[in-house]
Amino acid sequence: MGVHIRTYENIVIGSCLEAVLYAFEKRYPIFFTEPSRPPEFSYLPEGIDFGLLDVFEWPSKSLTTLNGKNNVGVPRNILWERLIYLLSLDGNSPLSGLCHSIRYDGDRVVCSNEYSKIMEFNFMNCHYFGDPNSSGFATHLELDHNKILCYDYIAFNSGGKHEIDYLHTGDDFVSEIWFYSSNRIDGNTPIKDACAVSKLKQQQLIDFDYSETMARFKVIDEMKKIGMKGNFAYDYTTAGNPKHHSFRTTSIRREIHSQQFKSINPADGVYIKDKNWKTMLENLPSSALGYDRFLRKL
Repeated sequence: MGVHIRTYENIVIGSCLEAVLYAFEKRYPIFFTEPSRPPEFSYLPEGIDFGLLDVFEWPSKSLTTLNGKNNVGVPRNILWERLIYLLSLDGNSPLSGLCHSIRYDGDRVVCSNEYSKIMEFNFMNCHYFGDPNSSGFATHLELDHNKILCYDYIAFNSGGKHEIDYLHTGDDFVSEIWFYSSNRIDGNTPIKDACAVSKLKQQQLIDFDYSETMARFKVIDEMKKIGMKGNFAYDYTTAGNPKHHSFRTTSIRREIHSQQFKSINPADGVYIKDKNWKTMLENLPSSALGYDRFLRKL
């Protein structure tokens, strides 16, 4: 007697915020190999109505920039984590954190960890947002080599204590600099590390002029341009001006976010979804009603 293979009417492939929002709204099962959690310094706009999700105490934040204070809304990673949690409670994240590869052969989807197959199923409709270790759902016909987001995380070993949260340079290389409370130090520390966000082309990824080292140097240069200084050296020049230590930094890691595709050829039953999170956010209050039995107990 053959093994029964489950058939889903609808599934979602992907783990970006848009994929999670879509699965949450439609109450579809979601499958992914790598959690695409938004960066901790990525925020939603102010004033979004989260409906029943407001039972949580959403943290508010005001960013210090060169132009003063800018109020921002909920951190995207917190919303992402809450929605994944509710999807799991609803039974719609069956392989969260367990799956290493997803393969579709035109008939069945096979999900595997690093050792063996862990799930096999069919679907009628697949809503595809992209996943780095999935295959068979769509053929990527043409890469857009001009749309690569690069995140360089930089540790401040000296000079990381300041009030600035965000700098915008206007350049493609290190276009934004986010300063965040260092997670290398326990507790709520005033010491900040940085993340430099760059918009690079494919060939620039192997060019030293756009390397992690050069990103680190440019961050320091941009800080100096606006008058930021290292720690006070408890000494003065002969003119009576305070001396400051130089900034000391090291590279933590570089993250390269997958480039976009100019054209994609989906398999039968696979639908490429637009990543329009703004529309899906507007639907959150009504979407949350379907999770009332969980939210009332949280």
